[in-house]
Amino acid sequence: MSMSDGISTLQVSVDEMKRDLQHYLQRVQAGETFVIVTAGEPLAEIKPVLSSSRFMRPIGLCVGEFDVPDDFDAPLPEHILREFEGR
Repeated sequence: MSMSDGISTLQVSVDEMKRDLQHYLQRVQAGETFVIVTAGEPLAEIKPVLSSSRFMRPIGLCVGEFDVPDDFDAPLPEHILREFEGR
């Protein structure tokens, strides 16, 4: 395992991760982030999932900032449908 470019993200090989997955998952749970590498190349990043409850947006945050038009859910014009379908 090595530090990557002096930042706090650690690199760990696939083999290291497989040897002690529980250990690395506990460290992720504690807040660490890892870049999983294979053959020295970054493959994936594993990091803690931030609790959505900490970042709840207030209800009505954008009240009055825009109006939904009456025809919002009306069928699209035929020429737009053709463009979406590549015809």
